[in-house]
Order: sequence, then structure tokens, then C-alpha cells
Amino acid sequence: MTDKLDSYIEAAAEALNLPLDPAWKPAVKANLAVTLGHAATVAEFALPDEAEPAPIYKV
Repeated sequence: MTDKLDSYIEAAAEALNLPLDPAWKPAVKANLAVTLGHAATVAEFALPDEAEPAPIYKV
């Protein structure tokens, strides 16, 4: 997964025309790994077909 994250970070920075200081790359990689872990946890949670979205409250 490490090589894939490196490739993704480089490609995303290039696609978004964002300068990426090499010193920041390990921090970006760590943050992305945590975010992807959280996303996997949410994606694994099965919702029943009867589940309804939460209501939206506006003030």
C-alpha cells in the first residue's frame, strides 16, 4: 500500500497543480492512511434497506 500512496500523492499534487515540499510528504502520507482507514470502517458498516437519512435541521 505504501507505494500506491506515494504514487497517489504525487499524481494528486500534479493534477491539482499543488506544490508539494518533499519534507511534507511523510505527513501527507500518514494523514491519508488514517483517512483511508476511517473510510474503510464506514464502508464496512452494513445499513438495512429500511434505513432513512437523518433529518436536516436549519436554524
